Amino acid sequence: MSEDLEKNDRGDLFSKSVRAGKRTYFFDVKSTRENDYYLTITESKKRFGQDGKFFYEKHKIFLYKEDFEKFVEGLNETIQHIRENAPVIERSPENNVASDTGSDVNFEDLGS
Repeated sequence: MSEDLEKNDRGDLFSKSVRAGKRTYFFDVKSTRENDYYLTITESKKRFGQDGKFFYEKHKIFLYKEDFEKFVEGLNETIQHIRENAPVIERSPENNVASDTGSDVNFEDLGS
């Protein structure tokens, strides 16, 4: 086993984080008890509670290797559709606000 794939105490074999604006995505390779590998993809967003304290809201999916090919095909097809059909949106880097018809939309307000 290479150094990059050495297990840690939680069963993680490899981790990669990607910061994307106000979100961070984590790609983690894990191992089952039978030493079979699978992938978890976690989206983490910093949120503020009613008490003013922040917390991280996390959404996680588990992807097993028998589903990799179909998942990648679906993801690639979906990304291609967006690239070919989505309207052009100008973004304001200061506040992550976009406009395509003259009205401003703040993506954090969409709840996604």
